[in-house]
Amino acid sequence: MNAFTVEKGKVAGLDRSNVDTDQIIPKQFLKRIERTGFGQYLFFDWRYNEDGTPNEQFELNAPENKDATILVANENFGCGSSREHAPWALLDYGFRVIIAPSFADIFKQNCLKNGILPIALSAEDVEYLLIKAKSDSYECTIDLQQQTIIDDQGFRRTFEINSHWKYMLLNGFDEIGYTLSFNESIDEYEANTIRY
Repeated sequence: MNAFTVEKGKVAGLDRSNVDTDQIIPKQFLKRIERTGFGQYLFFDWRYNEDGTPNEQFELNAPENKDATILVANENFGCGSSREHAPWALLDYGFRVIIAPSFADIFKQNCLKNGILPIALSAEDVEYLLIKAKSDSYECTIDLQQQTIIDDQGFRRTFEINSHWKYMLLNGFDEIGYTLSFNESIDEYEANTIRY
């Protein structure tokens, strides 16, 4: 997993509440066994018309949202079934940060385990970001070490994150990687353990 330190990137706005995991990655695309390749199916039913052409009315298809790495949405993002494919699709599409007033708890944990930083901000701050995201050049900088979000227009906020998950993201650890970081201690323990 790639370490997360600072993300400076374009902000895309998805002004919708209760976006569930079946909207993030529809069930028909869950047959793949790899963790990659899901980005092409992200928000599939919203991104495409029935004939397969891009839906020009969908927010992420707007030219100003091309190559965005920060997604801002409304409350209860990631609700519904607890499919890990949802953060896989978001990450594969290019998002490293999701900002919303609230998240479904399992979705939030799945994001953290896969290298995406979910940030909860007040509804007022999210509204500000959603409005600014309509500009084709709006960017924010998220500094995980300092736990800050800033833009070049005077917006500056701090955010909360569990210290364990902060450590994991800063070091690029998933749970297996974290365990392997204790390899020397594990080897020493095994070498000195009396075997019967």
